[in-house]
Amino acid sequence: MDAVIDNLPAYFGGFGLTLSLLLISGTAALIIGTIVAAMRIAPIPALNGFAAFYTEMLRNTPLTLVLFFCAIILPYLGSTLPYFVAACIGLTLYTSPFIAEALRSGINGVPVGQAEAARSLGMGFGQSVTLVIFPQAFRMVIPPLVNVFVALSKNTSVAGGFFVAELFTVGKGLANANGNAVIAVLLGVAFFYLVITIPLGILSGRLEKKWVVAR
Repeated sequence: MDAVIDNLPAYFGGFGLTLSLLLISGTAALIIGTIVAAMRIAPIPALNGFAAFYTEMLRNTPLTLVLFFCAIILPYLGSTLPYFVAACIGLTLYTSPFIAEALRSGINGVPVGQAEAARSLGMGFGQSVTLVIFPQAFRMVIPPLVNVFVALSKNTSVAGGFFVAELFTVGKGLANANGNAVIAVLLGVAFFYLVITIPLGILSGRLEKKWVVAR
């Protein structure tokens, strides 16, 4: 374990970058995914079609290819974005369709009568979605949404292949530099990932229990 203790500053640096990727990309993906989910149920065919195309195209494209486009192709086209920003954009684009689909499953679970009641009260589409449908849909899909964020925390490791020194890349470098302590080094990497994923699971369980009772 000396290899882990002696290199804690490096671990903390990689962990901080991984956490930043998760928080920035997760927040942006949640916003975009919510908008896309609303577009999927909008009474405008053009919006439905665009949202469906966006979801299916990105959801079925490998993350490596999305990050390759953001980190390699965009600079070739003239982009001057830092690699960290490009990684955040790629992770956001890749994650948002999964959030949109999770939310759409929650929307499908809301009784049709709820939307009809909202319209009978004079609410427009935007009001019905934001005040009636989404509050119920979010309650139904807490576990799937948390699973998406857990997957995102692990997907940040792919950014290491595109010049972002996140946790996994740091661990790989330490493993190469400490060949006699590879297992300990990798266990250290796993521990820091668990610091992210275990609290997310606990938060999911508590929110689910609280909101199920509230319903």
